[in-house]
Amino acid sequence: MEIEYLSTKGSWREVANSARTTVNMDKGEGEPSSEWKSKMLKAEHSPIRTMQIKWKWIDIPYYVAMHFRTHWLGIEQFISTQRSDRTGEDRSEKSQVAPVIHECEANLQQIINISKKRLCNQADNNTQRYWRSFLNEVVKPNEPELYNVCVPECVYRGHCPEMNSCGYTEEREYVIQKEYYQN
Repeated sequence: MEIEYLSTKGSWREVANSARTTVNMDKGEGEPSSEWKSKMLKAEHSPIRTMQIKWKWIDIPYYVAMHFRTHWLGIEQFISTQRSDRTGEDRSEKSQVAPVIHECEANLQQIINISKKRLCNQADNNTQRYWRSFLNEVVKPNEPELYNVCVPECVYRGHCPEMNSCGYTEEREYVIQKEYYQN
């Protein structure tokens, strides 16, 4: 599983300045604290949408790329074509696991939203693995505060909203993760 971190657009200073605008304050200076970043992300205030992360998966299975393609608000996605006239290969002969390139650019709000769905144990195992790889290889080293708020829906809500629960909310690990997230 290969992933490339391409770039970050915007800065925490810009997020903070946008937040200050919403409460009629002048622009600030310097980098906001880690604590402030964490609070902004947990509160999901609109200025977090001004910052974006761009990455690319190389050789991601087509069906996994389609799972991510269902997320559309706050994310741009570019997936390499399987069209016969562009590849020289009969598309009808391609498998759902045929590798494609999937390039994405998402704002911080959408990264939180995707995490709720793709970290859930009800999500496809490979889709979970690809999302975890993105979080571990791109988000954690570059945006640790964002990494810490990227949790499955049950942790985010405090209960499982799925029609058929996987049972994670009954496990000790869930209690620990929920407590960590809420503090």
